Amino acid sequence: MLTILGFTMIATFLVLIMLKKMSPIAALVLIPALFCVFVGKGAKLGDYVIDGVTSLAPTAAMLMFAIVYFGVMIDVGLFDPIVKGILRFCKADPLRIVVGTALLAAIVSLDGDGSTTFMITVSAMYPLYKRLKMSLVVMTGVAAMANGVMNTLPWGGPTARAATALKLDASDIFVPMIPALAVGLVFVIALAYVLGRRERKRLGVLTLDEALVEEKERETETVLVGAGAGSGESAVRGGGTGTGSGTEADRPAEDDGFQGLDPHRETLRPRLYWFNALLTVALLTSMIMEWLPIPVLFLLGAALALTVNFPHMPAQKARLAAHAENVLNVSGMVFAAAVFTGVLQGTGMVDHMATWLVDNIPDGMGPHLALVTGVLSIPLTYFMSNDGFYFGILPVLAEAGQAHGVSSVEIARASIIGQPLHMSSPLVPAVYVLVGMAKVEFGDHTRFVVKWAALTSLVVLGAGILFGII
Repeated sequence: MLTILGFTMIATFLVLIMLKKMSPIAALVLIPALFCVFVGKGAKLGDYVIDGVTSLAPTAAMLMFAIVYFGVMIDVGLFDPIVKGILRFCKADPLRIVVGTALLAAIVSLDGDGSTTFMITVSAMYPLYKRLKMSLVVMTGVAAMANGVMNTLPWGGPTARAATALKLDASDIFVPMIPALAVGLVFVIALAYVLGRRERKRLGVLTLDEALVEEKERETETVLVGAGAGSGESAVRGGGTGTGSGTEADRPAEDDGFQGLDPHRETLRPRLYWFNALLTVALLTSMIMEWLPIPVLFLLGAALALTVNFPHMPAQKARLAAHAENVLNVSGMVFAAAVFTGVLQGTGMVDHMATWLVDNIPDGMGPHLALVTGVLSIPLTYFMSNDGFYFGILPVLAEAGQAHGVSSVEIARASIIGQPLHMSSPLVPAVYVLVGMAKVEFGDHTRFVVKWAALTSLVVLGAGILFGII
């Protein structure tokens, strides 16, 4: 009976959030509470929730302060030189532009927020793709795959969810996976190189000035044919003269209404650039070396970054307010998950489901359940949300794995394999930011990216097996 109720609870949760009948936070709280009553243990709901919240508090703290820290770093201009450098590197060579797209998306993904990554990447790169008539689905596909690999960072979501669901330390999941994920990122960059060569062969190579002159000539023809109809839509946006002076080429991210990282925003702190860069390097090094728990590191880092960059209280409050929505959404999800995981485990449903699953897995596959989890994560995280997979499916796989001698941490590592494909899932809100800003049809993006993203996931899985991580 508990097995049926457990699977029914998970199915109900998945259906409601996929159909958008309930928000993930509401579903994580109300559905397990209702099923806890069905099981006949409603009186113990409070104990289950308190136990869950206590165990998940460190993960919530890590996410909260990581979002604040990287949000502040973007505000103060830490990534501005990187964006400018990549744009200078790209010039008007399609190959360089595609590779630059992958590099920029990967670097900006350090903030752990897919929407921010896509906004900055598209803002910077869209004008170059548009002027050179490059394929925009190449831009969206490469950006999504690079962000998918980087989305496995402990503060990016999946790793934190896996740690939350299985009550593990996020660093125990992520740090050993770094070599495999690095291979995945290198593969994305190599794929960007191949796609860039294809675009270069199709379009050739121009300088930005030549591209602007050609664009101006096309606009002049449009005006002549249209008998003066060339208004703002046929003019070079941003005030360019088309004379090849280079002024427009120096500001590619400001075309077509996109400004990316505003070079004149009030939050910039150029005099503190090296302090912020060294602080970020020290923070990431400390995380990898495990000198302190990750929540403590980001708590200290966020406090120090705010104090040094914004010494006045009103400015600090403004920065916290600017990032409050992301913080609330993520931390709220984690604490809501305490209800779901607490009920699933406290009532014994997860144990009964795991037993059923173990009984139905061929004996020969049991010792390889980490590999099975890695393969399953590719389609499952595409067809369901991360919340559904990590809070609904992963605990069952982990319990089944333990019965066959496979540790929960191996299952957790394998569970993040599917993220390069997941970032293009129709259930991911950030992908609509990506295709919307790039003016690409979602169907076109899907047809292009699915095969490459799935291959990227398999590369990460293969590297994990090769290095003995999974």
